Order: sequence, then structure tokens, then C-alpha cells
Amino acid sequence: MTTIAVDECQGGVTAPLGFTAAGIYCGIRKVKKDIAMIFSEVPATVAGVFTLNKTQAAPVLVDKIQLGRSSTCSAVVVNSGNANACTGERGLNDAWEMVKTTARVLRVEEKQVMVSSTGVIGQYMPMEKVLPAIGELAKSLSRTGSRDAAEAIMTTDTFSKEAAVRFTLGSSVVTIGGIAKGSGMIAPNMATMLAFVTTDIVMPQNLLQKALKGANNRSFNRISVDGDMSTNDKVLVLANGLAKNKPFAENSEEYQLFAAALEYVLIKLAKMIAKDGEGATKLIEIMVKGARSEDEAAQAARAVANSNLVKTAIHGADANWGRILAAVGYSGIDFNPDIVEIFFGDLPILRKNYEIVLDEEKAKEILIRDTVNIVVDLNQGEQFARFWTCDLTKEYVHINASYRS
Repeated sequence: MTTIAVDECQGGVTAPLGFTAAGIYCGIRKVKKDIAMIFSEVPATVAGVFTLNKTQAAPVLVDKIQLGRSSTCSAVVVNSGNANACTGERGLNDAWEMVKTTARVLRVEEKQVMVSSTGVIGQYMPMEKVLPAIGELAKSLSRTGSRDAAEAIMTTDTFSKEAAVRFTLGSSVVTIGGIAKGSGMIAPNMATMLAFVTTDIVMPQNLLQKALKGANNRSFNRISVDGDMSTNDKVLVLANGLAKNKPFAENSEEYQLFAAALEYVLIKLAKMIAKDGEGATKLIEIMVKGARSEDEAAQAARAVANSNLVKTAIHGADANWGRILAAVGYSGIDFNPDIVEIFFGDLPILRKNYEIVLDEEKAKEILIRDTVNIVVDLNQGEQFARFWTCDLTKEYVHINASYRS
């Protein structure tokens, strides 16, 4: 991936030119903001990726149809507190009604509206609350509304998640901004997470979709909290072209710069989700290097990230490297355990031929930090991959034992 110098900036999804947003309370949840809207003043090219769960929520099914109907999108409406999943024909009708109402109040075409939901599965949407709120959202749209929107899409999240960057592309300044939600039910191939990204770049849909797929694979597809895959996950990117950069070709330098900047934003949001894992106290970054391919490195890192034994050991600041090597061992990749080396940050723990060089005291100092870096060197190639997860705590059990209450 091309490296790029980006300037981080404020504003989330409203940082790029031509985007407004809002987030308000409508009564789906007990007290918190629970419905949001993102709007582009001109139709924006749209790309999306969705959960691989075979059980897909009504808004996921609707948005897939919408992407097939139009390559542009003007608005996204999102609610929290109710997933509108496993709700059958009534749930689909409710999602379409949200689309129609949004289009009417914003005076845009219905095919240019996307809809998303997150929350409890198997409950019908309280449409008597949702539909009037869509009109209120339209009135509340603001160039400073990203934070309200980010708060309105939260479920068990403990903090809102926003990111934005600016960079130069030829003679134009391009901005990318995003908001996301996610805390539990997080697994690779996305998880109970939603992310909405805006940019003012000029880009055709095929290139935008390609850039999103690549960036998503190295960001949201590389986080894990509990290994569960949700019914509602999606990432949408809207590009409205107001930066007025010159068009560019696939695999051009300009495309590579944009793809790198998009990946930067998505990784930043993904790490926020992993850090905010339900009950989490630590962000864990796992890097597997020395692999024969990036796919094999990712496969091994995924196994470590999903290991409850590794995650509980890190929570207890226990330098139990055997759990890490065991996870790599059952990951399914072909490797030689005799030459594997393991590090906590820069501190060597295990050398080749099972030489244990663990300094318990120094390892403890590393493992009690808010961010813990685990490095596994397979010593059989040049490729690497990173994964992000969090520790597993008693609080996770408490949160998920009473999620509906």
C-alpha cells in the first residue's frame, strides 16, 4: 500500500465539502440519541460492503437493492436501538418506508437513499416514532452535525467514533471523513458495526468500490472483540466530487494516494471499535510477520485475535506466550513452529528452537499498558498483516447478559 502524508482534521462526515449531518433522540432507546442522517448537497457516487452473515437485516437487503438501482446516493438515515433484523416482510416494508420518507422530506429520488439500523434483533421498528423523526433530522442537518450523528448510531459503545483527513491530489485538496459504531459482536468480515464515510473526491463507482474493498479488508475485516458476526454490518462511502480534482485512471498514482488515505481513515475507526470492545480495558495489536503471503499472515493473526485464552491472559497481564503459539498452530496455515519468534512490543519472549527469553518483570510492564503489541515472526517469508482486538473481561459477560434490558 502506498504511504501518504495526511493531515488529520476535525469534522467527521461533515469535514468534506458539501456534506451535512444530524443526530437526535426519537424514543427508540430510553434516553440517548437514536437516529441520524447524513446528506450530500449533490448526489454522491456510492460504494458499499456488507456483512457475510447469511441472516441479514432488512436495511442490508434494502441497501443492496439500492446499490443496484443507482450509482449515486444523496442521503443515509440510520437508527440505533433496533436492528430491524429477523423481522420478515414487515421489517422490509418498514425499511422501505424509511427510504421513502427520507426521500420525500429531502426532495431527492428514493433510489438515492440508504437506510441502516443497529440494536436488538427480532423486534419491530416503532415507526410511529421513526417517521416523524426523519422530518426533524432534515430540519437539523448541519455542517457541524457529525458528532451528533456519531452519537446517535451508538449502542453499547462508550464513546463516539469519528475521523477525518485532508491531503493534496494534484492541484486539489481532498477530504475524507467518517463515523462508525461498534463495541460488541465484533468479528473479522465485519461485525455489529456500521461505518459511514464521506469524501469530496471525483471518482467513478468502480474505482470507489475497489478502494473500499481493499481498505475494508485491512481495517474492519481485521478487528475482533468476541468472534460473533452480526446481521447488520455495512460500510458505505459517498464521494460527491466537490473537490473538483481531475479524473484519474485505475492504478494511477492518484488512485493509490486516495486508497491509502481511505485505508488510513478506516484503520483509525477500526482501532477505535476494537479499543471500545464491550468491557475492554486494553487495545491489543497483533502483527504476524515473516509470512509467505499476506493472506497467511492475516489468517494467523485472526486466530490469535479470536483466542479467548490469549485475550484473558492479556487482561490479567499474564505473559502466556504458549497460548499465542497454540493459536497460530490451529489457524490452518503451514509453518514451522520451531523457528517462530514472539515479542511483546520490542521485548523478545520466545526465540527460535523454543528458546525462552521471557523477562517476566519487563513483560508485565508492557502488558499492563492500555495498548499491547504482540509480534509473531514466522521467519519464512516477507509478508505481514495486522489485527486489532481487545482483552476479555468480566464486564463483557455482564453487558451481554443484560443487553436487552
